[in-house]
Amino acid sequence: MMTPQTREQTGIPRERLPEMTFHLEEQTGYVRGKADGFLAVRQAIRLMLLTERYLHEIYSFQYGTELAGLAGMRDSFLFPEIKRRVTEALLIDDRIRGTSNFEFNRLRTRVTVRFTVHTIFGDMEQTIEI
Repeated sequence: MMTPQTREQTGIPRERLPEMTFHLEEQTGYVRGKADGFLAVRQAIRLMLLTERYLHEIYSFQYGTELAGLAGMRDSFLFPEIKRRVTEALLIDDRIRGTSNFEFNRLRTRVTVRFTVHTIFGDMEQTIEI
């Protein structure tokens, strides 16, 4: 199965997320002022990646990732599946144009994933650990 690279390939309707939003400090989790543009989309990406889909009633079923159920899978299935699920989760936001450059590093039971997110404000490097 190919990883979707555009919103049209996912079949998921576009959703415009708010431009101006509260700014959450990454280190403390406190709300400090407001954010828009590049900072707002970076924060939206981080929150989408940290939110498990279907787990929280406050979010629509299109919001978040589905990474929790991947434990114990072989790397040959796991790596492309992480790529697909991350890309699918992020493309719901119409400020995000796509993802690329996925790199996977396994250390025992942990997988670190580095990748690039292409947004209307420019490219952003992201790292998640599963």
